[in-house]
Amino acid sequence: MKKKDFEKYEALLLEKRKGLIEEMGLLRKTSLDSTSKDASGELSSYSTHMADQGTDADEREKAFMFHSKSGRLLYHIDEALRRIKDKTYGKCVECGQQISAARLEAVPHARLCIACKEKEEKKKALGR
Repeated sequence: MKKKDFEKYEALLLEKRKGLIEEMGLLRKTSLDSTSKDASGELSSYSTHMADQGTDADEREKAFMFHSKSGRLLYHIDEALRRIKDKTYGKCVECGQQISAARLEAVPHARLCIACKEKEEKKKALGR
């Protein structure tokens, strides 16, 4: 991989990282750090109905799940940026073969080539 390619993917990853951090901040501000009282605008901390409390809890749980998933993606992006600095970016961490440009365009944080990713997915499906 050429220096120009490393720079291109680094810019792409940094852009994705920035957007993800902004998204996580907004999610935290609007869902995770607010209480049901804040969200409803009520003066009392009690909802008018138990179903409202259930809905609030469900929404907070979904927000937590999205935040957790975003955190994992952020980790993978950071690892890809580390591989760029190490000059190992674009090589499959499993077999050492070059990861196709099409795959890196679609999933710039990819660490596995298509063949190794398929093997990994089959293992997961079989529960190994």
